[in-house]
Amino acid sequence: MNHRPTPGLPFVKMHGAGNDFVVIDARAPGAGRVTPALARAIGDRHRGVGFDQLAEILPDPDADYRLVFWNADGSEAGACGNASRCVAARMMGALGRDSLRFATRRGMLTTVREGDAVWVNMGAPQLDWDAVPLARAMDTARLPLDGDPAAVGMGNPHAVFFVPDAETAPLTTLGPQVEHDPLFPQRTNVEFASLTGPDRLRMRVWERGTGVTLACGSGACATAVAAHRRGLTGRRVTLDLDGGTLGVDWRDDGVWLTGPVATVFEGTLDADWLAEAAR
Repeated sequence: MNHRPTPGLPFVKMHGAGNDFVVIDARAPGAGRVTPALARAIGDRHRGVGFDQLAEILPDPDADYRLVFWNADGSEAGACGNASRCVAARMMGALGRDSLRFATRRGMLTTVREGDAVWVNMGAPQLDWDAVPLARAMDTARLPLDGDPAAVGMGNPHAVFFVPDAETAPLTTLGPQVEHDPLFPQRTNVEFASLTGPDRLRMRVWERGTGVTLACGSGACATAVAAHRRGLTGRRVTLDLDGGTLGVDWRDDGVWLTGPVATVFEGTLDADWLAEAAR
């Protein structure tokens, strides 16, 4: 990635229910494109800024903008619901709009403001084995793994475990084990959820390429879909995560996600640091 020596690269730090992001507007003159090496460097919480995901804003001829999502390990993520909401909230404020369309690897997504809430339509869940994807044909509602998880694709793969108590789920041991299970050729996100009330779940998450995070928007969507398929909830679900509460509504036109949005700070990545990070 070639950077101009000045003035560095502007960024915004945001979070949705503790799921934190660096947002870079690559449409700006001289911004350049994010690379895997740069994503890893920015994602380093000791030597960089730190994030669960990085959201890169690009121009798109058929949408208001395009979003590319990066994990902290430098891999590209297919979808990120909370980052989508955070970017949309900021863009709506700047443009004076209450709805936006943006392109992602997942496809064209829609986001709308309803009162104080920002909703994003994450699209229809992927429930066929080859769409998740899994390594071989099987029923995605119940996978042949210990713990009887379900598989759901939301632009990225998810394995959802329903457990008696999500607080004591083996997040840091079973999470990475399932992430790298051969059943998931692209690796997978891993969620642990327990029913705490009518249409309410406690959920914890191990994110592919990142590890434990305080929240995961696409994971909340996948968990709500899996819970409804198991007959545990209706189609509108509240999920309490380590970092806050998210709402999911599985409608006819897709799975909608909402929750809190916050801008933490704005900054500029130093030009010399960028040059070193790009090596």
